Amino acid sequence: MVVNCSKIGRVGVVQVSKSLTAATVDSFREQLSSWQDAERDVKNYVIDLAQVDFMDSAGLGTLIAVLKRVSERGGDMKIANLRKKPRMVFEITRAYKVFEIYDTVEDALRGFD
Repeated sequence: MVVNCSKIGRVGVVQVSKSLTAATVDSFREQLSSWQDAERDVKNYVIDLAQVDFMDSAGLGTLIAVLKRVSERGGDMKIANLRKKPRMVFEITRAYKVFEIYDTVEDALRGFD
């Protein structure tokens, strides 16, 4: 299991439990897609990366693809709990300009208010 999806209000909270790498992104994408299909009323998402200690370019590319899909459905996506090593990937690639990044899930949820 790579993701644990839940709803807080009308926002989907996606807790990622493993590093996002070329080896795990397919499983991440499949699990998230099936949850999104089951919860069609959820438009906005917080991706909780508290347990992700490593991310490669495949992981970042998958997050960008998820953001694109969420945006196409009229929603928004925020990142929470970005740790040091994954944060470096966001800084090197300037992906922090694409995503809204928050220190906690609670802060990210308030970002939808």
